Amino acid sequence: MKLIFAIVSDEDSPRLMAEVNRAGYRVTKLHSTGGFLRSGNTTLMAVVEDSAQEEVLTIIRKNSKSRKAAINANIPPSTMGAAYVPYPVEVNIGGATVFVVPVEHFEKI
Repeated sequence: MKLIFAIVSDEDSPRLMAEVNRAGYRVTKLHSTGGFLRSGNTTLMAVVEDSAQEEVLTIIRKNSKSRKAAINANIPPSTMGAAYVPYPVEVNIGGATVFVVPVEHFEKI
């Protein structure tokens, strides 16, 4: 058995959870925050048989696309007394960070 952790954008999580459930797998949702943008993330956990690992990873790939977004980054002042100037920067957001770990024991009570 494998435990799949998928850290995805909050925007992608409802669709991804629905697709994983539709395929017959259970998933647990944890709210999380982190990364460079401190944006809202969702961590999904699913325990699957080894033979189902690739199917679940395929579902994650199809439903967690990265996209570009513009954010305002503060540029430090070059001289004393100058103000911070917001500067738009294009970054990639979304996608998924996935960890797959072996499960020694699983019990649903």
